[in-house]
Amino acid sequence: MTVVPADALPGGLPAAGETTGPAAELGPRARLWPALAAVYRAQLSRARVARIPLLFVATFQSVGIMILMRGVVDGGDEAQAVVAGSAVLVVAFVALNLLAQYFGQLRGSGGLDHYATLPVPPAAVVLGAAGAYASFTVPGTVVTAVFGCLLFGLPLTHLWVLLAVIPLVGAALAGLGAALGLLAPRPELATLLGQLGMSAALLLGVLPADRLPQAVRFARDLLPSTYGVEALARTFATQPDWALVLADLAVCGAVGVVSLTVATWAYRRAAVR
Repeated sequence: MTVVPADALPGGLPAAGETTGPAAELGPRARLWPALAAVYRAQLSRARVARIPLLFVATFQSVGIMILMRGVVDGGDEAQAVVAGSAVLVVAFVALNLLAQYFGQLRGSGGLDHYATLPVPPAAVVLGAAGAYASFTVPGTVVTAVFGCLLFGLPLTHLWVLLAVIPLVGAALAGLGAALGLLAPRPELATLLGQLGMSAALLLGVLPADRLPQAVRFARDLLPSTYGVEALARTFATQPDWALVLADLAVCGAVGVVSLTVATWAYRRAAVR
């Protein structure tokens, strides 16, 4: 029998019994920003296909609420609150409700195991998904805000503030939705919590604050989307108080950082189980 030398084996593989020295190290984990961009693009592509009908429902729901409120509210501060709350409600429906359902189903079906095998930081998974769902709310929010301004006779001049309101409110609510979905023990409970969160955004965000009982106003102040509603509503004034607008947006940003941090922790906790 002819013995084939080791260096003649395919690919330079050693013969049986030979050692090759220390094992090669695995490649380094992907950096945060490239990994985040990859997850964001993948989630946005998925959401574009699967969530367009739901986005239409969210927009139609907010527009319908404004039409109903038009028979009760004539104008002034109450009209500003209704339009701002209805616009932010689109963000709550997608970023809070749908994201809670998504992560709840992902955890329940074992889909987190797939992400756990990828060499991407946990923060990239959470931030990428949250960013995609928040971005997906842009068309519906803009349409709702423009329709509401035309319906109630409010100025369109400062609607550019939506460029700040949507990502900041979206980050706060998406982080909250992701945390609810990841911490819920069952997908059904994640869906329930997402629905309750959206209902809170509806009742506490769309209804004018001065018509709510004091105890309910306190609960309203605890809801992250409230500060996005207040920031947008203030811009409908003839001379907006930009200091208060910036303060409300700063609160949204701070809550967004906290909620996304909690969601990242919840992802790590769920992925190791």
